[in-house]
Amino acid sequence: MAVGVRVGSITDELGASSFVHSSFSTISAHCEPSGWGSRFPHMMNELYRGRLPHANALLALGELHAARAILINLPPASVVWDIDNRLSRPPWGDNIASHITNLSNYFVSSTGRDVFGIFEEALAASAEERRDAVLE
Repeated sequence: MAVGVRVGSITDELGASSFVHSSFSTISAHCEPSGWGSRFPHMMNELYRGRLPHANALLALGELHAARAILINLPPASVVWDIDNRLSRPPWGDNIASHITNLSNYFVSSTGRDVFGIFEEALAASAEERRDAVLE
């Protein structure tokens, strides 16, 4: 079953739960040297756990932009499939599309959209509409 991010009545599909976990694992592994949620508490401790209050949406959006700025400098081979098992690899291995050039554009949803773009839209909508963002 696919995971999506919902704001109000709009849900954008992200992909399998293992894929969504990988996107958050990659952020934490490369951007949070003191551990999960230590630098990006709103993204990692609120949204990842299921609900980001709309009052924190702009803070989470800033965290997302900061993470993306770091991940753009890392090659696709640096993906972290599961932060709790660093030896695990994506089911497709290194067989990725040629347009994936770094970790900021590595994650593409099951509908073909950039996952970071989906999160950006959802967080902006959450702040604007004053509705919580829900990961479900």
